[in-house]
Amino acid sequence: MSRDNNVRILASHAGARAIRQELSRRHFLSLAALAGASAALSACGSGGGGGESSAVEPGAGATGGPVEKSLSIYTWGDYDSPEVIDAFGKTGPKVTLDSYGSNEELISKLVAAKGTSGYDIVVPTGVYIPQLIENDIIVPFNKDLIPNMAKVDPQFLGQDWDPENEYSVCKCWGTTGFVYDTTVIKRDLVTWNDFIDAMQNEASGKTSLLDDPQGVAGLYFWANDIDWNTEDMADYDAYEAEAVEKWAPHIAGFDSYPATGAMQQNTFALMQNWNGDSRLGILEHKQPDRWKWVLPGPTTELWMDNWCIPTGAPHPEAAHAFIDYVLEPENSFLEMDYIGYNTGIQGIEEMAKERKVELPEMIFFTDEQLATMKNGAVNEAQDRRTEVYDKLKAAASA
Repeated sequence: MSRDNNVRILASHAGARAIRQELSRRHFLSLAALAGASAALSACGSGGGGGESSAVEPGAGATGGPVEKSLSIYTWGDYDSPEVIDAFGKTGPKVTLDSYGSNEELISKLVAAKGTSGYDIVVPTGVYIPQLIENDIIVPFNKDLIPNMAKVDPQFLGQDWDPENEYSVCKCWGTTGFVYDTTVIKRDLVTWNDFIDAMQNEASGKTSLLDDPQGVAGLYFWANDIDWNTEDMADYDAYEAEAVEKWAPHIAGFDSYPATGAMQQNTFALMQNWNGDSRLGILEHKQPDRWKWVLPGPTTELWMDNWCIPTGAPHPEAAHAFIDYVLEPENSFLEMDYIGYNTGIQGIEEMAKERKVELPEMIFFTDEQLATMKNGAVNEAQDRRTEVYDKLKAAASA
């Protein structure tokens, strides 16, 4: 976990790509994922030994020998550039992608497999990495085989969950804000309190919140400048009272993917959403100028997903080769351009400007904006958070 819940990181020109329909990593903060992953890790105890007794082999056995002919990646749906995957495949390994919709699904599968999952690379969210390390679910890199790690911006390295980047390296990161229809809401919205006010006024009956207990709770805590990782039950009582009694009558839906449908059909006028998905929705809309993206204050979230190698990876040479390959700036740019999230490579913002990537302000953020972003946490408030969320959904009948 990060000190004081802060994460020390920052954080298309090729043409708008087809809107994504399958599940994507944006569900990673769902309550089920948080609680389920914690339960799975707790149940597995110290996994393959953990701590001082760990027998996990550094580099998963990779020594720089011949790259195997196969590579299996277990990741969030539609989360990698097909161009990058295809190009790497031409270097030798046949790449297979399997997808999951939550950290719970990822962790539960790896725990049950006990090192026999068959996967070579996984992409967990940062807050889970200490538990994955402790339970020997991921293994240390052979960093000699990933020289392109030196091309990652130092601000994206040395996170508190893995200070030496022994087990993980940034894949990408993002944040939460909202978009609104300026033909319906004609005033400027700037803060989460503005969002809540518009939800109860101009956008009443046309507001969508994330289908995500943690993100919806965050809306209340961010608006009230309360640490969104609070475990104080009095904070949740106040959140429940406001959400169930005041918000519910105005909510039309809980949708983590409005850009893939509802936004194009103008179903909602106000949508809480992640920056990359909102960007896609605007780029794909017939009237893109109709929509305005807001990174609201006073605080909001920040998440970071990471390349890792699971215990028992059958193709460790190929795993290291791929991670090094995707950290090459040109390949990282293609990843960023496809998914719409910052990949953390040095100079990638300058590359985006030179190549005239559309809506770069929805990918790259200023130091002042970064200062408002706080990382989530796995903690003891999960059950209460979900209880309030369920009551809100029931009251909204959405």
